[in-house]
Formats: sequence, structure tokens, C-alpha cells
Amino acid sequence: MNTKSLINISMFASLIAVGAFIKIPFFIVPITLQTLFVVLSGLFLKKDEAIMSVILYLFVGLIGFPVFSRGGGLTYIFQPSFGYLIGFIFCVFIIGKYKDKYAFISSLIGIGFIYIIGCLYFIFIQYINLGKVYEVGWLFYNLFIIFLPGDIISCYVAYIAYKRIKNVI
Repeated sequence: MNTKSLINISMFASLIAVGAFIKIPFFIVPITLQTLFVVLSGLFLKKDEAIMSVILYLFVGLIGFPVFSRGGGLTYIFQPSFGYLIGFIFCVFIIGKYKDKYAFISSLIGIGFIYIIGCLYFIFIQYINLGKVYEVGWLFYNLFIIFLPGDIISCYVAYIAYKRIKNVI
């Protein structure tokens, strides 16, 4: 890795952290700008760099820096929303792999992976920690439908920025 790669990885990890603080508190999972910055990192960085930026972000949060939307520390893995953060890795992988031909579609599919992993993790943690079982309709509405319009807009904004700037850098 060269200096430019390290700077890009650090910059996008920082942007994802900043996105965690631009939030609307919500019932279970806050609405943040993290997904916008995750998609941007997947589009602008090489696949491996994008993955490293998300891993760096997760590492910094898990060692105790409060860069997640509700704090930080190793115990954050027991938060029901932590699965969405894990999903960021899969999101940037998908985007990085297919962005050359299908930038917008790969962004939407990447967001889909965030939802799938986030929802499955939520179900697992809620059942293990609290013994709670939720109806599928409730889960679909509260963990997916509510966030979908904002995430589609995030993907579109990231796609437009990528199309306009990719030839400059």
C-alpha cells in the first residue's frame, strides 16, 4: 500500500464515523448518513481499500472510541444494530466488485446486504439477549421499509457524485 491508499482508507473511515453523528434518533436503529459514506467509499476506492476503510472504522469503534451512532467499545457487538455495521463490509465488497459496469445497481444491492445482515443480527441478538421474537411484518417495516427511501436517495447521490468526479481523480 502506498501513502495515497492509506490516506484514502483513513479519510473514508473518518467520513463513515462522521456519518454516524449526523443522525435522526429512531426507535431501534437511528437514521444516519453512514450508508451514504459507505457507498461513496465503495464507489471511489478500490475494493480492497473500501473494505479496509470499513474494517478500520469498526476497529476504532470496537477498541473504545465512540464512533458508532450510540458509542463504542467491545460490548457494542451486543447492540441490536451492530449487524448493520458488519453489513458495511459486504456492501463495499459488492460495490467494489461491480461498480465499473453497474455502479448504481451494485450500490443498491450492497445496501440490500446491509439490510439482510443487519436484520438477521438484530433477530439473533434480540432472541439471545432478551428472548424476544418479532413478527415478520414488524421486522420488515421497522428494519427495512422505513430506511429504504433514504438509502435509495443516498445511493443516487453517491452515484451522481461518482459519475461526475471519477474522471477527475
